[in-house]
Amino acid sequence: MSTPLGDPALTWHEVASRDQLDPDFPVGVDVNGRKLGLFLLGDEVHALEDVCPHAYALLSQGFQEDGVIECPLHAARFDIASGKCLAEIGQRDLQCFPVRVLEGRVQVQIPIVEIAA
Repeated sequence: MSTPLGDPALTWHEVASRDQLDPDFPVGVDVNGRKLGLFLLGDEVHALEDVCPHAYALLSQGFQEDGVIECPLHAARFDIASGKCLAEIGQRDLQCFPVRVLEGRVQVQIPIVEIAA
């Protein structure tokens, strides 16, 4: 499995054990209040934003098949490897996050979102 370089200025967050991931069942995690879905494609782990842009539904609770995740509510479909929206109802592409696996632990990088005062 290749390890993305990520952004050296961002922290890696440990989110799961590699053993928790199954190619048929995504895993939802929360990192600093941001919901991410972890998806296993072959030997590659992918991290995408977990909330469907169409309506609030967790994609990690959707149906995963052939590299695509389908929203459990309205059938919006997204390519897991790229986050690309494959059905118009999805409204936009999903944000993808760098992932690495070290010593059996899955780590992701997410940017910190500054909240204006």
